[in-house]
Amino acid sequence: MHNINYIRENPVEFDNFMKTRGENPIANKIIEIDKVKRETQTVLQNLLAERNQISKSIGQLKSQKKDATEEMEKVEDIKNKVNTLKELETLKDDELKSILSRLPNIPDSSTPIGTDESENVFYRDWGDKPSFNFNPKLHFEIGENANSMNFETASKLSGSRFVILKGQLSKLERALANFMIDKHTSVNGYVEMHVPYLVKEGTLYGTGQLPKFADDLFTAGEYHWLIPTAEIPLTALHSNEILNTNQLPIRVTSYTPCFRSEAGAAGKDTRGMLRQHQFTKVELVSLVEPEQSKDELERMLSCAEGILQDLDLHYRVMTLCTGDMGFNANKTYDIEVWLPGEDKYREISSCSNCGDFQARRMNTRYKDNDKNVHIHTLNGSGLAVGRTLIAVLENYQMSDGNVQIPTVLKKYFDNQDTLF
Repeated sequence: MHNINYIRENPVEFDNFMKTRGENPIANKIIEIDKVKRETQTVLQNLLAERNQISKSIGQLKSQKKDATEEMEKVEDIKNKVNTLKELETLKDDELKSILSRLPNIPDSSTPIGTDESENVFYRDWGDKPSFNFNPKLHFEIGENANSMNFETASKLSGSRFVILKGQLSKLERALANFMIDKHTSVNGYVEMHVPYLVKEGTLYGTGQLPKFADDLFTAGEYHWLIPTAEIPLTALHSNEILNTNQLPIRVTSYTPCFRSEAGAAGKDTRGMLRQHQFTKVELVSLVEPEQSKDELERMLSCAEGILQDLDLHYRVMTLCTGDMGFNANKTYDIEVWLPGEDKYREISSCSNCGDFQARRMNTRYKDNDKNVHIHTLNGSGLAVGRTLIAVLENYQMSDGNVQIPTVLKKYFDNQDTLF
């Protein structure tokens, strides 16, 4: 959510920022609605003060056994005006919130300006692409040939964009998640959390998924929604709270299933595990003081990169441009892992600084001397487990169809060298 005071004082600058996010000029409309709301509040306050004064007069007149009819009629008239003005105030407040809740975050000054992913900027890379003396297969070819990845039965059970992993592939998925959680908690300083997979509407609103992205979510009954990422419950842990500085930074992680409708993804990545309605992910979330958030983003990125480095998987990091960046973010790095079967890079993690954008929606603050200040929130994948499994299969595949087990994962497989 945006700071209305900032918009009021910097309307042109705000519109210029929104233009880089693909939005039309809106500041003047916001300011006009806010003006009517504030003027209404002023009139309301004056009327309520007048009513209180007249009410005192009525009491005095009655105590003196004098006629108070005229004064009582004035109070009734004020009451009607107050009710009308309160309705107007609520109407303008709802109108203002409706507009502000659908506008994306203001980009950081270091975020490149651009319209789509073609204008993202290379940041750095790590490792080398593997070489093969055979044509590398796609992950689903490897999995299906090993009778360990089944899309047909999953489709019979649940429809398209689901998969069943069997035996060693199921174990590999679990091993990757355990490895990630172990590294993030024992080395990177995150606290593991087991969070609900169902959340209320207010939680999704506070973290920026609602109302704009309702079509991307799955509902579960009348009052709950399935989480699209553990970012939602982790970021909202301290909504409507005032933290102390000695509680910050807060760094938490969770391994959860994620549920996404993939609205608008018709025809994209229909084969394999790349784009599923249900997948697993290890999420990283940080809550920090404002002056720490830029450094925290770099730290979070390094933590996510470390998983790929330990797995010896080549990747590159891209700084997303304003047109490709997520709704809540002011700056985002995408980690793209190399997939030799596809002969291309694929996103495996996004690490974002959201500034105080989510904290304003959630009303999460901390005590800074004698003031209560909105915290900054950050989130990142550490990593998407299914896509990491894909990367391991394609990068560690052998000519006979087997797959080598990365050194750091062998302890989860009784130190065996190959998967099948």
